[in-house]
Amino acid sequence: MKLPAALSNLSEWSDHLYTRFSARRGWLRPLQIDAYRSYGTAAKFYIKGRLLADPGLTAATATDSGWRNFRSMVRRFNSREVAGADLVAELPDGSQHLVTTDDEGYFTLVIEPKALPAPVAYLWYPVPVRVAQLPRFLTLPPKAIATEAAVLVPPASAEFGVISDLDDTVFETSATNIFKMLGRVLFSNAQSKQPFEGVAEFYRRLQHGRTGRPDNPFFFVSSSPWNLYDLLAEFLKLHDIPTGPLLLRDLSIARPKTTPPPGVTGSAAIHFAHKLHEIDDILTTYPALSFVLCGDSGQEDARIYREVVRRHPGRIRAIYIRDVQVPERAALVGPIIEELGREGVPMLLVADYATAAAHAAGLGLVV
Repeated sequence: MKLPAALSNLSEWSDHLYTRFSARRGWLRPLQIDAYRSYGTAAKFYIKGRLLADPGLTAATATDSGWRNFRSMVRRFNSREVAGADLVAELPDGSQHLVTTDDEGYFTLVIEPKALPAPVAYLWYPVPVRVAQLPRFLTLPPKAIATEAAVLVPPASAEFGVISDLDDTVFETSATNIFKMLGRVLFSNAQSKQPFEGVAEFYRRLQHGRTGRPDNPFFFVSSSPWNLYDLLAEFLKLHDIPTGPLLLRDLSIARPKTTPPPGVTGSAAIHFAHKLHEIDDILTTYPALSFVLCGDSGQEDARIYREVVRRHPGRIRAIYIRDVQVPERAALVGPIIEELGREGVPMLLVADYATAAAHAAGLGLVV
């Protein structure tokens, strides 16, 4: 067994041991199901979530101190997840779908509904999920542990979809500088983060396209860990940025199973493999839908999107890469812009979203 995998297994084993110990001593907080916003079609739903103890977070404010934000972040990452629990998803057609949480408390379901449930919001369809059975060291409480998963189903009238990164694309994290990045992540909250100027308006225009209806689905694909899901979802809502599935990454020290491309190593390989896998799944789910891709020059977005164009020819309408003002990173984007231009796919390196919006209007993507 390779060292990273061995360390990952050791970490999971110690977490399980402490969870059992906490439960037996009565220290474990009440359990909750975190159901992550996902996507699907009228014929197939994808549902993902996690069963874990309530981390005990309090509502954040814009005036919270860095120390309070740091303590909240520690609680997010020091999660007490529950493995080996049986969960049931129920559809209006009466069908029940069983799934068991994995070693880190995650569960993934692929459901083929006979009929769509009634939407609770435009484009969004609810699927009730509850805990049916817990591991032997835990007891089911009298009140059911339950929630509703929200599944995005684009309408037939959608003109295109939008796939966007988050870090350094929607808000600043300074991913090219590890110390600045850690400071921004660990000592801020959803209330204190600010989006880049113009990004919310540009994304809303993309969502409404040429018809003026919010038909065009958004998908946020990020290498941020699932532990930050609540913070990111709250941030998007606060700033009226289009709601979409948040497709994040399992925080694991094991190496990715997907072989990275030549020259991509270390954390960049994990980032590349995760984002490419998620984008492949989205485009495969909606074969008749074209897409606009949004990212930044700080990490591997330009190279990832070039690979997406290769794998899915004719599917990408435009690519917008926000310039993080690091010259060596911008220099890597230039040749990709030229290469994709020869293939008829416009990629722009933009300093601001007003430039991106003007270009999208010129392409007829927005009004």
